[in-house]
Amino acid sequence: MRLFRNRMAVLALLAAPALLAAQQGGDGARPITLDEAVRLAQMNSPLTVSARNALRTGKLTELNALGQYLPNLSVNYGASNFSGGIYQQGQLLPYKGDPWNYGKGYSASMVLFDGGQRYFGYRQALASQRANEENETLQRYGVAATVKQQYFAILQARELEAAGASALEQAQVALNASAAKVKVGQVVRTDSLKAAIQVGSAQLSLLNARAQLRDANAALTRLVASNVPVTTVASDTSDVPRLDVDDASLARMAEDGPSVRQAVAALDAAKQGRRSTLTSQYIPQVRASYIYNASGFTSPTFNWGGGPAASTQTQYTFSVGYTIFNNFSRELSSMQATVAADNAEAVLRDARFNATAQLAQLIDQFRTAAQTVELQTLQIAAAQEDLSAQQSRYALGASSYLDLLTSQTALDSQRILLINARFTARTAKAAIEAFIGRDLK
Repeated sequence: MRLFRNRMAVLALLAAPALLAAQQGGDGARPITLDEAVRLAQMNSPLTVSARNALRTGKLTELNALGQYLPNLSVNYGASNFSGGIYQQGQLLPYKGDPWNYGKGYSASMVLFDGGQRYFGYRQALASQRANEENETLQRYGVAATVKQQYFAILQARELEAAGASALEQAQVALNASAAKVKVGQVVRTDSLKAAIQVGSAQLSLLNARAQLRDANAALTRLVASNVPVTTVASDTSDVPRLDVDDASLARMAEDGPSVRQAVAALDAAKQGRRSTLTSQYIPQVRASYIYNASGFTSPTFNWGGGPAASTQTQYTFSVGYTIFNNFSRELSSMQATVAADNAEAVLRDARFNATAQLAQLIDQFRTAAQTVELQTLQIAAAQEDLSAQQSRYALGASSYLDLLTSQTALDSQRILLINARFTARTAKAAIEAFIGRDLK
């Protein structure tokens, strides 16, 4: 009975490749280049769309701040129709006169002096727009880094799939060799069962790699907002990227990166806002206005108010206003503006320190991964030689299957470490580009 169960287990593992191929199937994903993926994601991402809309709003905010130097103009026009009658001394008297009455007017007002409030408000709008521009750059490169990471995740999954297929092929060779040895009685049946288990493990790893590939394709499809599934193009290289920029140049780029520039612009906007608030609260405003109204136009039928006016009114106003006490609202507004400037200064200081610290971490991460790739390449070559030697020794009966299994497991582990190191190096470079706000070729 035990022998029957062992044979059935081996047959099930040998039948798994057909099931594996059936589960893999074709996903019909459209190949897409990395540049196209980045472009589509930057065009459709909610983050970049919001950043671009902030630029549109900021441009009108600038125009509004500049328009405060111009006078406010308004016009009015009205037409009314009167009919019926009124009671007077107990008698209903009909309405006499033309039923249509008209009125019109226009006015203008302008601030002559505000202590510089409009000037500081305009400067604040300009600084805020610069912060919006840097935020748009930051979001574009942030989205690009996310897309690149997902694109590289697909490459990683493809490499894991290839490594899994290679491991499955090697495990199948070992299973065939052990089965042949068991058949002639050179080794015990345990070797064949261990080999079958190794084949099953390799098949499971291959299934996981293909599932990871499908998941990565789905994630990339979402990022680029495609109506059909997308994947990487087959011609994309899996080589490790290079970083042909010295540390000093990268440090200068980071110190002038979009996050730092955004913090600088935000601080300038906060300072200008504080000045605008102080001038509006503590400096009197001088205003001038002009108003003209005309009424008494009448007509038997509607004629858009033609005819002479019965009365007109022209008014010129010159005023000076200053708030003496407003329940400490002035002090509250001033303190809030001062605190906002202090907070912006702290954010800028932290952004500059972060530029140094985070850049150093990203550079170390990239270089460690690059060195790991070189080391793993050598270790894989050594592991392949060791596995080949163990296969020959096992075929001659000079070593046990445990020795062969150890060599095969070591080779599989080295391949996975190499694949992960490549992925880390690629994503680290993408993170550096996002941090400094420029592409590194």
